[in-house]
Amino acid sequence: MLLANPVAAFAQATPRAAPEIDMPQPVAPAANAAPAPVAVDPEPVLPHDLSPIGMFLAADRIVKAVMIGLALASVVTWSVWLAKALEMLGARRSLRRDMRALRETDSLHEAGERFRSGKGDVAALASAAVNELRRSQNAMNHEGIKERVASLFSRIEAGAAQRMTRGTSILATIGSTGPFVGLFGTVWGIMNSFIGISKSQTTNLAVVAPGIAEALLATALGLVAAIPAVIIYNMFARSITGYRGLLSDASAELMRMVSRDLDRLDFAPRRRAAE
Repeated sequence: MLLANPVAAFAQATPRAAPEIDMPQPVAPAANAAPAPVAVDPEPVLPHDLSPIGMFLAADRIVKAVMIGLALASVVTWSVWLAKALEMLGARRSLRRDMRALRETDSLHEAGERFRSGKGDVAALASAAVNELRRSQNAMNHEGIKERVASLFSRIEAGAAQRMTRGTSILATIGSTGPFVGLFGTVWGIMNSFIGISKSQTTNLAVVAPGIAEALLATALGLVAAIPAVIIYNMFARSITGYRGLLSDASAELMRMVSRDLDRLDFAPRRRAAE
């Protein structure tokens, strides 16, 4: 039986070969293939010029109006400073010159003659005193004459002080309201910035910063307008107070002349009687 089926015996004795498995071969990259792009985060680009002029041009209309108003207020401040400084310098120089001339006179009549053609405050005081003495030459009560002269002097001093303070009230207005006007522009600009953030749906600083910078520029202009206005107003207030003090000295000198002239009128009949 073994000889009758040799083929089957050989098949059973010979081991079966394992089936071959096809392995994928690595594919070599093409020589001209382009490299894969690498994702790079773009650098943030500011949408506006952050110079003062650029921020002004990019600002909202309301913020622009606030900035222009504050710039005009600053121009008005320095214009008032220049005009009033020149006026006050000339007035103080003229007053000191008249004071020196007044101290060289001995009587009210002489002072009236010296300041007849004058246009300063001392000339106004001397003219008022001379006119009051002429109008009261028949009055018996000299104390009443002195009171009337003192009343005239006080009104002249008040008028001089009012004239010197003319134009300075706007400095107080600018100094007190300038920061708040700038703050209004800042609030309006920041509000627009938040509206822009909600529309763009981003909180990137490059998008938010320009609007906030434009808003803060309004506050800076408010301070630039207000701080010099307050300083200049206080400087003028001190200078006007000093001017009123000098004018009070002139009126006191004229009052002494009035008193001496009235005493001379009382003493003249006695002297003639003694002679």
